[in-house]
Amino acid sequence: MKANKDYAESDKWMTKFHESDKEDLRGRAFMATKDYKEKIEAINNKMKVYNLDINTSKSDFGTAQYQKQLVFASSRLRIDSTSKDNNIERYIWNNEPYLDLYTAEKINDSSYKKVTPYKEVINTKYHESSVSFTPNERIMFFTRNNYFQEEYKDDGNGTNKLKLFRAFSQSYDQWDDIESVHFNSDEYSVAHPSVNIDGTKIYFASDMPGTTGMSDIYVADLNRDGTLGEPINLGTAVNTEGQETFSFINEKGDLFFASNGLPGLGGLDVYVIRDFENKFANNQPLPAENLGRPINSSNDDFAYYENLGTAEGFFSSNRPGGKGGDDIYSFKAYHPEDCKQEVTGVVKDKKTGEIIPYATVTLFDADLEVVKEITVGADAAFHFNLECDTQYVVRGEKEKYSSDEKRITTPKTDLRLNLELDLALDLTLELDPLITVPDIAIGTDVTKILGINIIYFDFDKDFIRSPDATSELQKVILFMKTYPTVEIDVRSHTDCRASMAYNDDLSARRNKSTINYIVEKGGIDRSRLTGRGYGERELVNDCACKPTNKSKCTEAQHDLNRRSEFILTKK
Repeated sequence: MKANKDYAESDKWMTKFHESDKEDLRGRAFMATKDYKEKIEAINNKMKVYNLDINTSKSDFGTAQYQKQLVFASSRLRIDSTSKDNNIERYIWNNEPYLDLYTAEKINDSSYKKVTPYKEVINTKYHESSVSFTPNERIMFFTRNNYFQEEYKDDGNGTNKLKLFRAFSQSYDQWDDIESVHFNSDEYSVAHPSVNIDGTKIYFASDMPGTTGMSDIYVADLNRDGTLGEPINLGTAVNTEGQETFSFINEKGDLFFASNGLPGLGGLDVYVIRDFENKFANNQPLPAENLGRPINSSNDDFAYYENLGTAEGFFSSNRPGGKGGDDIYSFKAYHPEDCKQEVTGVVKDKKTGEIIPYATVTLFDADLEVVKEITVGADAAFHFNLECDTQYVVRGEKEKYSSDEKRITTPKTDLRLNLELDLALDLTLELDPLITVPDIAIGTDVTKILGINIIYFDFDKDFIRSPDATSELQKVILFMKTYPTVEIDVRSHTDCRASMAYNDDLSARRNKSTINYIVEKGGIDRSRLTGRGYGERELVNDCACKPTNKSKCTEAQHDLNRRSEFILTKK
């Protein structure tokens, strides 16, 4: 349905799918971001993508760079003086020749010509694709059918799987000593490698035992001699019951991958987890971002690759308008140092519309670490210089007012385009005058008084979801800073759609995260806060679902129960 751009019908069926199996990660991800289409369409990508001249009427996909060459897979015909088109051995699933690895020579900053196949030590009569090189360019990892030393093997069901091989460079463009990595198997596939910039990790896709879905993204340690450690599944923050594949790790440790299990535009979409390697090592949340158009489409988009040093980027797609089954597309990969943005705005009283001079405006990064803090002048105006394609939070505060903040993502444009368009982001921060404490009775839930919306958490997660929750909790923090004697009891609730014990535990963990955020991010003394989780014990409507854990209530009705209360216990 998404391939036909019928997103409304697709969403309808995804809702039914979730109702039929509330444990499936794909349904949960969809229900957590039902506005995914609007968010993806709002991504401000100004880049242009180009269909490469080296594409053919067959399939061409999957890129990596080796010195001044672009390495890719293609099912184009390899006809020598003794062979004919109809004598070429073909893959039964698409009636195209088997994939081989090719190189194309770089002609200038943006074009590649002179396509040459790898020698037969690499290319066989079966599939080869998806390469990655170690930083010293001495070891190449690549994907091949389960065919090694002229022996072709199937699994127990008669299916030939994919395997990961490594080859060693003897001299420029000369590869030998091909080896199968030790965790390959005749019973499952291992494919599509990507080596990190340090040459210490290799990422790949596999459906080995322990996989969540059709294929998952894994990582393994990479030793200097090319040997690998044991595979580690990246977990359900990355993988779903669908297909996650074609991973790529860039110079900054950002992990790109293709998935049809996360909410997207259709087929495989490309996603990125920024600063993945650091976050994964430190057990931090791993939010995946859809790259949006024009990288993604309603068809399959995959095999993302970028080189920030040369400002080149590539991906593969079977979208309409291409030359063959799959085509390779290029784009200009921006470099952060070459790209600047700015945000300007003014702080106003939300009720009167009057400016608020001498308010405090703070710029935060995506993790809510302070980048810069200023006090506005008599004109209440502020200005910050920003980097491109970066998330920020801009927050305005003033005594006797509730705070206001805006989360922004700057466009992905280079310096030249930025100057031509004179891009700027204009924000108006509107602060609400605070009600005074004497007007609030003990036992009052201050959420409505402070204008606090629902504090959302991701499904099955207990950490604060930055884009939605932080702005609401800042209202509590500012209230407690403005009135330093007040004390608050935090009460966390869930809906009914799990066991009683599970919901008790989940609400307790969310309650702890909420209090910790107010203390650690807001600097509020912990002694001024109490709280506990109530699970589903205090529903505000008739949406109970015991003993079956099923309910006919709508998501909007369940949302009313998934709430946090902030009860005034002392003035």
